[in-house]
Amino acid sequence: MLRTLLSPRLLGLHLLTIGVLVAFILLGRWQLGVFQDSGEPQSAIDPAPVAVATLAQVGAQMSGESVGRKVTAEGVYEAGRQLLVADRRADVDAPGGNVSRGHGYWVLTPLRLDDGTLMPVVRGWVAKDSDPAIASVPEGRVTVSGRLRPQQGTDSVQRRAEGLPQGQVQTVSTGELVNLWSGQQVRTGYVVAQPPSGPLTQVKVDPPVVGGELTWRNLAYAANWWIFAGFAVFMWFHFVRDAVRRDRDRGTSSPEMVLEG
Repeated sequence: MLRTLLSPRLLGLHLLTIGVLVAFILLGRWQLGVFQDSGEPQSAIDPAPVAVATLAQVGAQMSGESVGRKVTAEGVYEAGRQLLVADRRADVDAPGGNVSRGHGYWVLTPLRLDDGTLMPVVRGWVAKDSDPAIASVPEGRVTVSGRLRPQQGTDSVQRRAEGLPQGQVQTVSTGELVNLWSGQQVRTGYVVAQPPSGPLTQVKVDPPVVGGELTWRNLAYAANWWIFAGFAVFMWFHFVRDAVRRDRDRGTSSPEMVLEG
């Protein structure tokens, strides 16, 4: 039987089967990788900036499509109403407005738009509340470019917020800002200025992302390639078995055949 298995005809079959197996297995792994990658969050289309008033309304929830959008806002900063958002890192919170802890402060200044409404703007970040850059608020009419973010919740941090010094808040909550900036209409959400507005550290904010959609077709392709690999092994086995049987029938007298008989 060994002589039969090592015959030139079957050696070619062995090599061909090995090549087919490697190719089909790799093709299956490639399609599986495409399937897995399809479920990962993907960068969404990043449209050109629009006026913030078109996306951030007064007394209305922000739509999911507006989160992370590039916006521009023109108006005058009201330095007297400026606040510090405590325990913040130099980047924005997790998607959806969930609170993330850190060291430092966001500098939150209301920008009075031409229609009289206030748009909260995170002008930048400082490490200490005594940083003189906090008081360096641009004067006169300014144009701010940045990304729009949704307001943040307050329920989980309400007790901690009670112990903050005057002029500091725990989150950027539209409801809380309405109370603090009493008598003013406050637009929902806030703008993270890019570049920072004033001599502050840039607060990093990522462009919008969308959840990936699994492409089940690629998973089916992967399964097909592996089925083909199994079929190749099945055919190899039958070709080899038939060759051995034919040699037996012809009365092959090799030592291996005698022993097997």
